[in-house]
Amino acid sequence: MDRLLEGYARFRATRWPQQRELYAELAAGQTPRLLVIACSDSRVDPGQIFDVAPGELFVVRNVAALVPPCETAPGLHGTSAAIEFAVDVLGVRTVLVMGHARCGGIAAAIKRGRWPAPGGKASFIDEWIDLAAPAVEALPADADAAQELAERRSIELSLDRLTTFPFVAWRVADGSLNLEGARFDIASGSLDLYNTERGWVRA
Repeated sequence: MDRLLEGYARFRATRWPQQRELYAELAAGQTPRLLVIACSDSRVDPGQIFDVAPGELFVVRNVAALVPPCETAPGLHGTSAAIEFAVDVLGVRTVLVMGHARCGGIAAAIKRGRWPAPGGKASFIDEWIDLAAPAVEALPADADAAQELAERRSIELSLDRLTTFPFVAWRVADGSLNLEGARFDIASGSLDLYNTERGWVRA
């Protein structure tokens, strides 16, 4: 907490005065045009990577930046609720699924796929990363190549699952919502972009 409070003191003394008018506008409501579904990994902060101001991004973060399929069964659907709020209430124009290199969640999904845990109740993490199971099938033997391919596949899989939500599919069909993917490389700082029309390209 001391570290956080020191940072807050710097923010209040420097950035807050510079952005006072912006924060006054944001206090009246938010109108982000872009939803980013990103990994919870502490090394991958969408706001810093894209160098945006407060209010520009609506960000949902979870382990491995995974999108679950649309489900109506009882339960707590945090990521799904955030997607619905961003698309239906805020009216974002783009949804970006942003994975990254050296993702621990994808590494765990690969390990779980190759060496499933013995019987017993699965943990919250196990159940969540099982969402990535289709992305870790038939991977190459080389560990680095397998990791990168699984990371890219998981982004593609999440984009596909976004269209299982009717409110997303309708807007994609009428051209009011765009779906994009990205993979950020922590070591090199490079960013690769993906959509279904053009495939993968370097930004």
